[in-house]
Amino acid sequence: MATFFLIIIYLAFISLGLPDSMLGSAWPVMQSELGAPLEMAGWLFMVIAAGTIVSSLTSGAILKRFGTGKVTLVSCIMTAVALLGFAFAPSFVWLFLCAIPLGLGAGSVDAGLNNYVAANYKAHHMNWLHCFWGVGATLGPVIMAQFISGQNGWRHGYSTVSMIQFGLVIILALTLPLWKRVERISNVTSIEDGKDGIDAFEDSSIESVKPLQIKGVKLALVSLFFFSGVEATVGLWGSSFLVNVKDLPASVAAQWVSLYYGGITAGRFIAGFITFKISNRMLIRGGQIIALSGALLLLLPLPSIFSLVGFMIIGLGLAPIYPCMLHETPVRFGRKHSQSIMGYQMALAYTGTTLIPPLFGLIATNSTVGIFPIYVVGCAAAMFLFSEQLNVFLRKKSTSEGKSTGAIEL
Repeated sequence: MATFFLIIIYLAFISLGLPDSMLGSAWPVMQSELGAPLEMAGWLFMVIAAGTIVSSLTSGAILKRFGTGKVTLVSCIMTAVALLGFAFAPSFVWLFLCAIPLGLGAGSVDAGLNNYVAANYKAHHMNWLHCFWGVGATLGPVIMAQFISGQNGWRHGYSTVSMIQFGLVIILALTLPLWKRVERISNVTSIEDGKDGIDAFEDSSIESVKPLQIKGVKLALVSLFFFSGVEATVGLWGSSFLVNVKDLPASVAAQWVSLYYGGITAGRFIAGFITFKISNRMLIRGGQIIALSGALLLLLPLPSIFSLVGFMIIGLGLAPIYPCMLHETPVRFGRKHSQSIMGYQMALAYTGTTLIPPLFGLIATNSTVGIFPIYVVGCAAAMFLFSEQLNVFLRKKSTSEGKSTGAIEL
C-alpha cells in the first residue's frame, strides 16, 4: 500500500508541474492575440505566485483541519477550472482573474506533500517527487507547442491540459479513502515510535524559537529565493528570448523550453540514484555550478543550437538543488525546528518566483530581451554565493562544536 500511495503523491506532483511552464511557452502568441504588453506575462506570473505564497503560509491550519487528501483533491480541481478559464479568456483581465485560483490551488498541496515526504522518506524519494513535477512541467510546453504550430491554437493547449487535470481529479477522488487510511496509520505509528517529524516538532520549546533568529537560516532562505528566480525566469522568458533574439519560430521556442524542463526532470531522476552515494550538500553545490555554466553558455555569441544546450544544462544543474535543500533542512537546523523553517523556505522560494521574473520583464521592456542571459547569470551567481556562505558557516559550526550532535540552536 505504501508504494501505491507514493504513486498517488507522484501523480499529484505531475498536476502541480503541468501549468507552471505553459504561460512562458504560450506568451509570444498570447501577447500578440490579446494585444498585451511584453511585461504582462511577468505580472500574471506574480499573481499566480502570490496566490501560492498565501496558500502555502496558511497550509498548516488547512492541512490539519481537512487532511492532505482532501486538500490535494480540491487544489487539483481549482487548477483544472483555472486552466479552463485561461482557454476561454476574452482578454488579459480575465487571465488575471483565473490566475488567482491557479496560484491558490498550488500552495497547500505543495507544502503538505513536501513536508510529508521530507519527514517520512529518504532523499531519493524527494528527488523523484520533484522529478514528477518536472514531468508535468515538461509536458506543458510540449502540448502547447503542438497546438501553437497548428494555427497558433494556444487556447486548445490550455483546454487540453485542463482536461488532463480533471482526469487527475477523478483519480484523486477515487483514492481519497486511501489518504485517510494512510494518515491514520501514520498517526498511530508516530505515537508508538516517537520518531515522526510532526511529533518531534511539537516540543514546547518551539514556541519560544523564532526561525529567522537561527543563524544560517537567512542564508538558506536567500539562496532558495534566487534558485526559484532562476528556474522561473528561464521558464517564463526563455521562449521570448529565443523568438525575439534568436529569431526562432514560437512553436520551436516552446519545444526548446520543454527540453529545459526535460533537463530538470531527467536530472532529478538521476539525482535520486546519486543520493545513495553522494550527500545532499555535494549535490547542491554541483548543481549550482552546472546551472551557472549553462547560463554562461547563453552569453556567448554562438549559433542558436548552443542556446538549446545551455537551456538543458541549466535544467540539469537546477534539478537536485530544491529537493536536496528541502531534505537537508532537519540536518542543517535541527529536526524540531525544521517544520517551521520549511514553511519559511517555501515562502521565500515562491517570493523569488513572484518577484524575479516580473523584474526582468520590466527591465526588458525598457531595454531589450537580449539581457536575458546576463540576468540569469547574475541570479545564478547570487544563489551559489549565498549557498556557499551557508556551507562555510555550517562547517565552522561543526568544527567548533566538535563531537556535538545537537541541533543548530543559536
